[in-house]
Amino acid sequence: MNIKYNSDGLVPVVVTDAVSNEVLMQAYMNEEALNKTLQTGKAYYYSRSRQKLWLKGETSGHFQKVIEVLTDCDFDCILLRVIQTGAACHTGNRSCFYTSLKKFEQMPNVSVLFKDAEVIELRRQNPEQGSYTNYLLDKGVEKICKKIGEEASESIIAAMKGDKHELACELADLYYHTLVLMNDRGISLADVLSVLVERSESERKRNY
Repeated sequence: MNIKYNSDGLVPVVVTDAVSNEVLMQAYMNEEALNKTLQTGKAYYYSRSRQKLWLKGETSGHFQKVIEVLTDCDFDCILLRVIQTGAACHTGNRSCFYTSLKKFEQMPNVSVLFKDAEVIELRRQNPEQGSYTNYLLDKGVEKICKKIGEEASESIIAAMKGDKHELACELADLYYHTLVLMNDRGISLADVLSVLVERSESERKRNY
């Protein structure tokens, strides 16, 4: 692999969530860090301030399980697709890229589903009085399934009425209650997306 390191023997690394594609952080690797990452499946970087190799999560416990290592067309930048444990940023934020300099328009993305799933898990681990999520989790699977049935019916009614805004709201409620059910049953959003990927690949192959 002909990686082009800079004059300091380093190559920039962009790290993304393997499931949501959210950009988590940017760091640097030297040749040793890259080799250890390739050998272990754990993310190693080179700290320019400490002048030493470091394993992501070695002090915080927020390890990165590497799913794939890619390089760009010029071989002068590395992309890691990882499963992130905890926060990627030392500030405690999931991503280092949480400060907006300017937003030209609102453009939602799938990462909001993962954030919702994280909040639901947070409520499970640290219940809050008056939390609707905790109310559902306390009531259990029967109550959660009943709510999903109600939201599905309301989504159908909104669709038949042709009200796009109402339908979007009802579907958002349906997504939320589905995420609560997944948490209650011990299923992650990644589990569901993996099934969708498998089905998509099967359909694509059938169409060839």
